[in-house]
Amino acid sequence: MIPIKYNLRSLAVRKTTSVATALGIALVVFVLASALMLSAGIKRTLATGGHANVAIVMRQGSDNELSSGIEAANVSLVAAGPGVKRDVPASGEAIVVLAMEKVGVDGVANVQARGVTSAALGLRPEVKVVEGVAPRAGAEEVMVGKRIAGRFKGLALGQTFELRKNRPVKVVGVFEADGSSSESEVWCDLDILRNAFARQGYVSSVRVQLDSPAAFDGFKAAMESDKQYGFLALRETDYLEKQSEGTAMFIGVLGTLISVFFAAGAMIGAMITMYAAVANRQREIGTLRALGFSRTSILGCFLLESTVLALIGGAVGASAALLMRFVKFSMMNFSSWSEIVFTFQPTAPILVVSLVFAGSMGLLGGFFPAVAAARVSAIQAMRG
Repeated sequence: MIPIKYNLRSLAVRKTTSVATALGIALVVFVLASALMLSAGIKRTLATGGHANVAIVMRQGSDNELSSGIEAANVSLVAAGPGVKRDVPASGEAIVVLAMEKVGVDGVANVQARGVTSAALGLRPEVKVVEGVAPRAGAEEVMVGKRIAGRFKGLALGQTFELRKNRPVKVVGVFEADGSSSESEVWCDLDILRNAFARQGYVSSVRVQLDSPAAFDGFKAAMESDKQYGFLALRETDYLEKQSEGTAMFIGVLGTLISVFFAAGAMIGAMITMYAAVANRQREIGTLRALGFSRTSILGCFLLESTVLALIGGAVGASAALLMRFVKFSMMNFSSWSEIVFTFQPTAPILVVSLVFAGSMGLLGGFFPAVAAARVSAIQAMRG
């Protein structure tokens, strides 16, 4: 077995090519890890905030709250369903999308606005006002999620914007919601929102708290049995997870495809580097063969060099990707067609996958050069 220090010395001698190859692999791993972290951040943002003992009722056939509509008179009917906790009021909520100008960037993006009552906070204990105060019932006031506060014109604390033309509202509070998608919403009084958009008498969805998660099946059966009302009942956790699927899959697939193309280039670079190493080290290879090292040892030696080089690059790329957790990234949520601010979510499995991917690139990129090195004749190498 050839000593590992021989491989390390060889990498150190070929500093320029070694660094160039490692950086190429680092770039690939950075792209892959960042895409996976963003996908995980999307899932966390959209799926966080749900509770297994909370049910959401929408109109049958609706994919999300924005496309749903329920008569406000039916909120009490939902609240009287079997398994509903009687001491926690049901929350009828209305959803609209606002077109707002971004700060520092030319362009308009959609922001989701939610009309709520005081019952909404009772069903979401994670929502906390961190600046200012919550809007008063019946007042033309709003509070905005922490992630979009200041990112759009008029959405900073104390500023005013038009909920709809000639319907100005003032931002009186900023809230956080444990990193959930609610932090990318504007919340205001339910009646203020419905009056502004002429949606009196309707809500988009109704949320209720159940006695326990086990009570959901009975509640769902009761809500959906009467076709007259056309209700669709979902666990809040299942609903939020479903909302994240499309966007998270898009980012994950896009990032993987980009990484695959980059990986092909990185592997070609690693292959060229290792072929050059074989060509420049004919005498070394001949000496190793003359000392009695087998072709298998030579093959393993060059594969080890290539893999170590790739793992070094992978570690650099993964470490750089960790810094992305401090970056906020906004994009369109495909289910609600409104802009949501996400953060990159690093996890141990993502880092492991990134390093395994880097090691695989090293093995594949170094395999053929290693085979070429193993086939070198000791006599011809010593003569050369």
